Amino acid sequence: MRMNLMMRLVLCVLRKVPKTGGFLFRDVPSSAALPIIRPTLGRQHSMSDRAKNAMQGYLNHFLGNIDIVNSQEVCRFLEVSRLSFSPEYGPKLKEDYIMVKHLPKIQRDDDSRKCCSCQWFGCCKDNWQKVWAVLKPGFLAFLKDPCDPEPLDIIVFDVLPASDGNGEGRVSLAKEIKDGNPLRHYFRVSCGSRCIKLRTKSDAKVKDWVAAINDAGLRPPEGWCHPHRFGSYAPPRGLTEDGSEAQWFVDGESAFEAIALAIEESKSEIFICGWWLCPELYMRRPFHTNASFRLDALLEAKAKQGVQIYILLYKEVAIALKINSVYSKRKLVGIHENVRVLRYPDHFSSGVYLWSHHEKIVIVDHQICFIGGLDLCFGRYDSPEHKVGDCPPLIWPGKDYYNPRESEPNSWEDTMKDELDRKQYPRMPWHDVHCALWGPPCRDAARHFVQRWNYAKRNKAPREQAIPLLMPQHHMVIPHYMGMSSEMDNGSNGVARPHKNIKRHNSFSSGSSSQDIPLLIPQEAEGGESFKEELKINGFHTGHGFHDQRSRPSRIPFSFRKTRVEPLAPDLPMKGFVDELDQNLELSSNLVQPGMKKLDKDWWEKQERGNQVVSPEENGQVGPRVSCRCQIIRSVSQWSAGTSQIEESIHNAYCSLIEKAEHFVYIENQFFISGLSGDDIIKNRVLEALYRRIMRAYNEKKSFRVIIVIPLLPGFQGGLDDSGAASVRAIMHWQYRTICRGSNSILHNLNDLMGSRMHDYISFYGLRAYGRLFDGGPIATSQIYVHSKIMIVDDHTALIGSGNINDRSLLGSRDSEIGVLIEDKEFVDSFMGGKPRKAGKFALTLRLSLWSEHLGLRSGEVGQIKDPVIDPTYKDIWMATARTNTMIYQDVFSCIPNDLMQSRVSLRQCMVFSKEKLGHTTIDLGIAPSKLESYQGGDIESIDPMERLKSVKGHLVSFPLDFMCKEDLRPVFNESEYYASAQVFH
Repeated sequence: MRMNLMMRLVLCVLRKVPKTGGFLFRDVPSSAALPIIRPTLGRQHSMSDRAKNAMQGYLNHFLGNIDIVNSQEVCRFLEVSRLSFSPEYGPKLKEDYIMVKHLPKIQRDDDSRKCCSCQWFGCCKDNWQKVWAVLKPGFLAFLKDPCDPEPLDIIVFDVLPASDGNGEGRVSLAKEIKDGNPLRHYFRVSCGSRCIKLRTKSDAKVKDWVAAINDAGLRPPEGWCHPHRFGSYAPPRGLTEDGSEAQWFVDGESAFEAIALAIEESKSEIFICGWWLCPELYMRRPFHTNASFRLDALLEAKAKQGVQIYILLYKEVAIALKINSVYSKRKLVGIHENVRVLRYPDHFSSGVYLWSHHEKIVIVDHQICFIGGLDLCFGRYDSPEHKVGDCPPLIWPGKDYYNPRESEPNSWEDTMKDELDRKQYPRMPWHDVHCALWGPPCRDAARHFVQRWNYAKRNKAPREQAIPLLMPQHHMVIPHYMGMSSEMDNGSNGVARPHKNIKRHNSFSSGSSSQDIPLLIPQEAEGGESFKEELKINGFHTGHGFHDQRSRPSRIPFSFRKTRVEPLAPDLPMKGFVDELDQNLELSSNLVQPGMKKLDKDWWEKQERGNQVVSPEENGQVGPRVSCRCQIIRSVSQWSAGTSQIEESIHNAYCSLIEKAEHFVYIENQFFISGLSGDDIIKNRVLEALYRRIMRAYNEKKSFRVIIVIPLLPGFQGGLDDSGAASVRAIMHWQYRTICRGSNSILHNLNDLMGSRMHDYISFYGLRAYGRLFDGGPIATSQIYVHSKIMIVDDHTALIGSGNINDRSLLGSRDSEIGVLIEDKEFVDSFMGGKPRKAGKFALTLRLSLWSEHLGLRSGEVGQIKDPVIDPTYKDIWMATARTNTMIYQDVFSCIPNDLMQSRVSLRQCMVFSKEKLGHTTIDLGIAPSKLESYQGGDIESIDPMERLKSVKGHLVSFPLDFMCKEDLRPVFNESEYYASAQVFH
């Protein structure tokens, strides 16, 4: 293709230059061409390599003149546009003028109203308009003209149905349309929920376009229009060295710090997608010394530098949720004109009231992506200590001191004003897991954002010029595992494109340099060096060719840990729970990017301490940045992303990974609502996969562990006996129906077959914390709200994302979700089932970090939990710690929930007794008495409850399987939830 362009220009130069003194290229005199073109004259059949290189040098020289490149005449002659050679969008496939009918009236000053078939004015009395169509590997864009930088419309290719329903096989992206009028030549492009009719000037053009579009999306079996593993729109990445890397973060402190640093280093554009976003969120604490790290301040600083910021918010049903996205949007759009915000869906026009957009994504410059369970909102920032108090406020200002069990703010206008009395109520600690991705998986996630943004823009703001359509960046539409060369991989992924600091530029803007135009590829021939010297003699310089561009150092992608220079030994045993030797990290404490301020020394020092074993308190919240295999998975459908197919690849991945697990499955999730085979109400089959895998291990008499950590109570407002807490009780009903109550529960079915031995295979847990509300104040406890959505399998594979284990998140047709499946390819020595075994660096370090935090292990004790399935780990440490902690909390607080409260009557009695004894308590009985009474040798002794609580290790407690077991927790007829669809709760 590039050679064809070169030949066009050769012919142009040979035919036009001698006659006109430069054709359209008036800044390049014709005499300048002669010393270079002369070697080619007189050759009848082919140019020599030297002559070819000479011509390429000349063309590169005058194409470096921006006035030439920007001229419409040159673009039309070469059939190119501003998008043709923008490296971020992939190679040029096909471009030409076509006619469209679906676009609003385009204002023009030229003769483009002419019909492209007959070139007459107004021969077609309809709304057809001429536009410039640009076909790229992942999309089809329509421009007003070749030099226009913004698309009028874009079709992002997506998975197509397997059949057209007529028995003719898979549907096509593009298809010819027959018409009786010989002057009209049509074809149709169908993708997702869109179907667009297009027209060209001849049948031959129609056939060319149809073939080109179908080749781009359908011909490769791994193109965007074919489903990949698990039915995902995105293929597995990292099967070769393509730059796919991942890094995990436990809890909000480390994740927010990393996100803030990435935003600070942004140069081009930022994508943010969230269920809830608070502009006043402090990304670093203490908040009073980190004003510049408030989210709105970070975004304002980058917007003023020219970074384009796109924020996609969930538009909630206001009577059901109090997240006030109207306020968030108003604050965000007021920051700067470079901040664009869309809220979606419009409930009335779309008819979608029950489902939400639940993804949590931050993407910076298409180079680093953050995915997981953390929204950028109040209540999410937390550290491994999970403190319950903050009085006077140092860490959690105003409404960020958050406990939705006690109270949800009715207004977010005055964010610095406390909602809760800090001297009486604890905050609800928040446990979450997030991850960062680099390389092709990052661009796969960005493609999802672009798809959702464009769909929301068409539905919400189709004529709003300030809200642009976005184009997905190119990253190997034909995946590398089908034999794509490393050279092509590097060409599309290896180099960060140059950025401008003040305003946005593209390669065809007036601020671009010649090296930004990779129009032709000079190839070294024999005698290449002497040829370069000859060019220099004639006044031309070849230092800005495409190969030179690729070899220039790009902006260094930063990691969130310091670099060590020692090479990684492939079989190096773990030291603690983080292997400190990671040669893939790109920054050291002394290596700072150009224009990048030196990062906080304390932050980096927290992340690594050389080769010593580091305790979770010091370093366990940030994982190593490792090379791995990654695949983006999601839940989307027509309402949420405009797709023609329901995608439930998160659900499929869960079930597949569980089925193939060999030793253990570890799950943390906000919900656990699933169904066994034959369940007509709950449709997702995660529970069935667990049941089948456990039964297989039982029948084979092999060890297999399933450990599930979930919240002790749903994180919604209202005491369990309150009339307004029907939603809380309804969710509890569906979770207990999944776990242990009734014929559809897993423990009921396992107990029928193996009795109490079922706990050798599967067990359920929660997290709890305690502390003083202020110095000398009362001792309080609260559940740690488990909001992470992760699964770790066999210390080799990890699944991290936004999707809960319920039908809302997993079926695809309901809430929209995104996640990533990470498979290790860097391994370290470990143990499994009492035998030495290689463990994945990412999965193992993540599990050890989580378990160390939950169990309260010191640095020297982490080795005790390397083997997760042997009895000394599973029974003597994990189960025993949970059992002991649960007993202590029961003794000190008698807190809710616990197994002794099996009915609402007993719950009421406990509430009355506690209030009479203490005078004040929390909604879940979370305040300890000033003294505990115990019987010692027949005498009553009083002890300080803090002395009893010192025996608590970590945060792990048993999940109360018998709590409210004598009650039907479903809504009743006098509660409004009774008339809502049960699908809302599961």
